Amino acid sequence: MSASARRAAPAGASRPQRSGRAASSKWRRRALVAAILGAGIAVALSQIDFERAIQELTLPLQHEDIIRQQAAEKNLDPALIAAVIYSESKFRDQESAAGAIGLMQITPSTAKYIERLSGGTTFKISDLNDPQINISYGTYLLRHFLDRYGGNTVAALAAYNAGPGNVDSWGGSALQVSDIRFPETKAYVEEVLSKRDEYASKYRSELGL
Repeated sequence: MSASARRAAPAGASRPQRSGRAASSKWRRRALVAAILGAGIAVALSQIDFERAIQELTLPLQHEDIIRQQAAEKNLDPALIAAVIYSESKFRDQESAAGAIGLMQITPSTAKYIERLSGGTTFKISDLNDPQINISYGTYLLRHFLDRYGGNTVAALAAYNAGPGNVDSWGGSALQVSDIRFPETKAYVEEVLSKRDEYASKYRSELGL
């Protein structure tokens, strides 16, 4: 074998090794890119989950199916219903020191008043722990006050919190937030109106907006 042939043989034998190293390097780069992309997606998903968890803590929403149903049935803004529930109970089924019960904080006397207005005859106090009944009663009262005060949301919310007698003395259907004389009721109305906008912005699909 000539000297040139001897030199050529090792050179030819080395080509598969370079090709194998190149392929291996290519797969390593691809694996690195995939790992980086996977890590990025995981971080993004964890960030989304974190933001959703924070939102559920700071602006909770439950029973949205009932809220949508009652909003459609009573021609109410579902975001307003959610905001009232938030301000009343933070979506917790509880009883206040004053005896108001459930998500929309209905007192037994108010529930009996609603039953008389709606023509019902079978009300039991324990019914107020049922989200369907509680939200149904609360939205009935809200619709009643809106009708009473010509669609004035401020007046309806003030009546929900402080009673229609006080609202009548403050201006009735012409009531503005600045006319509300009870600081607690004024703060309540302002909070509900603010939360209504937040629910409309952050839960559009859930509330059917």
